[in-house]
Amino acid sequence: MVQRVGGKSRFGRTIGCTRLYGDQALRIRYLGEDATSVGRYVQGNGTRQRLFPLLIPKSFLSREAEHVEGFAKECAVVTHYRLKNDPNGGGVVVDPAAKLEEELIIRPTSETIIWNTYKNWINSYRDLPILCNQWANVFRWEMRTRLFLRTAEFLWQEGHTAHATREEAEEEAVKMLNVYAEFAENTWRCPW
Repeated sequence: MVQRVGGKSRFGRTIGCTRLYGDQALRIRYLGEDATSVGRYVQGNGTRQRLFPLLIPKSFLSREAEHVEGFAKECAVVTHYRLKNDPNGGGVVVDPAAKLEEELIIRPTSETIIWNTYKNWINSYRDLPILCNQWANVFRWEMRTRLFLRTAEFLWQEGHTAHATREEAEEEAVKMLNVYAEFAENTWRCPW
């Protein structure tokens, strides 16, 4: 809460969303750059920075219903693609003629959209491994938001990999767990 008192961040007009000011936004960006163990590892092991879509078709999440179950009620749904001027002079209204054929979910997590992309990238074991990292905003309607602890919209770092063997996947997971541990201990000074 020191940051809020210092005027560096505040909740925005949208419930649960944070605004960062000045060097706070740069500090968040700094976490993903080569100055940290996470950034050094991501840049040094062949991982590619990617940015996947913010809007995810509802059908993608439906296929992963078990995965989404824990936060499904926190998802924000986009149903229309256009606003129009209110004929009664009340500002803007949703254009009823602009209803989407399929509802879109504002990214609560990225697995479904990423793996839909991977299926098109992988034609053979020769295409592996695929190592992707993404820094992106995600959105979940939280019942009780807490500045810096849990907000409705937050910056999320996620790595997604695909490997030819289970052993390669497990080896990469252990490496990344060690990178996060080193980051927590030496950058954030958090003991495990």
